[in-house]
Amino acid sequence: MLRISCTSSWPGLINACDDAMRAVLAEKVQRVPQRGCVNVQSYGKHWPCLFPQHGPGKKHERPIVLADWQRSIVEGHPGDFLRGLFHSDGCRFANWVVVRGKEYVYPRYMFTNESADIMGLCQWGLDLLGIAWRMNRRNSLSVARRDAVAALDRHVGPKS
Repeated sequence: MLRISCTSSWPGLINACDDAMRAVLAEKVQRVPQRGCVNVQSYGKHWPCLFPQHGPGKKHERPIVLADWQRSIVEGHPGDFLRGLFHSDGCRFANWVVVRGKEYVYPRYMFTNESADIMGLCQWGLDLLGIAWRMNRRNSLSVARRDAVAALDRHVGPKS
């Protein structure tokens, strides 16, 4: 079974998850409400073929490497790949800073993940699109330049 837990706050993401499962493999998709979230799930013996990275243990303690066929898909659709990463482990927010007594507010994206491999995949996706990023901690990257945020907005879009 493939099960993806989605917060109840974003019904559009729940619908997108359901649609994606149906488009790729699933004939039947179940939505199982839980407290504060909805599990979108589907049974199928071929899910592991589509996600060879799945395995026992924590993601950040085992290698997460794309198969060649997955790499080709990401190279052709890096924006879609980044949308999935940022919708699951990222956010867009208004950053407030004070410089020499003057307040500035600007949009900024953050992506956080404990897996160095997943962080590397996010960096690679951003590089494919020419989007400037920088690491602000070992497990967190930031996209803050005006042109970079605008480019990421075109690919990621708002959660809904």
